[in-house]
Amino acid sequence: MRKTLFTAILLLGCGIAINAQSFHFGAKVGANFSSITGDDVDDLDGRTAYHIGLVAELGLSEKFAIQPELIYSAQGADESGFDLDIDYLNLPILAEIKLTEMFSIQAGPQFGFKVNEGDFEDEDLNDFDLSGAAGIEVNISKFFAQARYNFGFSDIAEDVEARNGVFQISVGFWLL
Repeated sequence: MRKTLFTAILLLGCGIAINAQSFHFGAKVGANFSSITGDDVDDLDGRTAYHIGLVAELGLSEKFAIQPELIYSAQGADESGFDLDIDYLNLPILAEIKLTEMFSIQAGPQFGFKVNEGDFEDEDLNDFDLSGAAGIEVNISKFFAQARYNFGFSDIAEDVEARNGVFQISVGFWLL
């Protein structure tokens, strides 16, 4: 299933790249303010952590672009001083609408692959996390800043209603 999904995303990305009117590539880093929410979760505090990764922007027109990213994201929550760390390699694929030359809004799906489960090693955590992402971006010359919220669609574990929720603030630099 994962190989099929990855192949479909790769082919879609290649097809879009061929038709792109402009292309930008960069890197970003930022802060995560994450939590785990749901009916089966009580009294968890948020976890403050980080994310770091690569960003591409494929301009399809003057006002519309596709922005795929590859991000290492430290997520989870905190319960009475005990860290509930779950880290993911996230692949958001965002549609970007440029409101002005500086400001844009972004939204789209995010595919997460668990890479670290901290002290959850004995739990039956899902390896895949499907989320939605929505946010804004400000571009100033070769620099950009983003604010985004990622809201989980899939549960983090089998038979438990608990989803990721992550607010991210990022800064980045366009290399190309």
